[in-house]
Amino acid sequence: MTYSFKNAIIRQPNKSIKNGLSSQNLHPQYAIVVEEHSNYIKAMEESGLKINLLEPLEEYPDSIFVEDPALTYKSNVIILNPFDTSRNGEREVIKEEIKHLFDNMLFVEDGYIEGGDILNINNHFIIGLSDRTNKLGAENLSIILQKLGATVEICKTPDDILHFKSECSALDDDTILVSSKMAQLDYLKSNYNLIELPIGEEGAANSLRINNKILLPDGFTKAREMLSKKYDIIKVKVDEIAKVDAGLSCMSLRW
Repeated sequence: MTYSFKNAIIRQPNKSIKNGLSSQNLHPQYAIVVEEHSNYIKAMEESGLKINLLEPLEEYPDSIFVEDPALTYKSNVIILNPFDTSRNGEREVIKEEIKHLFDNMLFVEDGYIEGGDILNINNHFIIGLSDRTNKLGAENLSIILQKLGATVEICKTPDDILHFKSECSALDDDTILVSSKMAQLDYLKSNYNLIELPIGEEGAANSLRINNKILLPDGFTKAREMLSKKYDIIKVKVDEIAKVDAGLSCMSLRW
């Protein structure tokens, strides 16, 4: 199932996160990031996951976001290729840190692709083209995934959305939580049940379904009211981490 997980890889926060990439030109405070991150780990453990904790990487400001340089699929891990030069070295570090956890390790060598642009639903992957993921990277990942038995669809992420998953997340095998902008994508409309969030609560779209829980960014009242009718909600505050364009999904690799 899309949301059935036993394990997670999470990296401890680095003090250099204050220099992370930020479309808003904001600089998060390390102490607050540590507090939010600690609560994130607790929520993951409450959802039933065993945590594999990696050491912080001060030389890479955005390295807390482990989902961008790697992708898990069954017993495989695929090392991706982040777009920004400040993140390129992360893949070289993480491949050594996590190789013992998987049966096979594969690599996207050409093009740019980040995990934030990859939505996995069972054996199907939706890859969103964005400022961080180009066509060459998406196509090369698609070749790898298809060899592993998966199916792939490549879509265009709306221009003003950083990553495909910034404003959507899988709630179950047939349902995707989306912002109003993502709700307009023809592929999603044609193939899935969409739960559209109200204007102003787009940030809640980057939620995480883990086993029988949904981790939901704190502060989105309407989203919580909508989802709590059907799902068991754990609120997780990520206001400080959001200053560097991040949310719940990017801080862990789950399988």
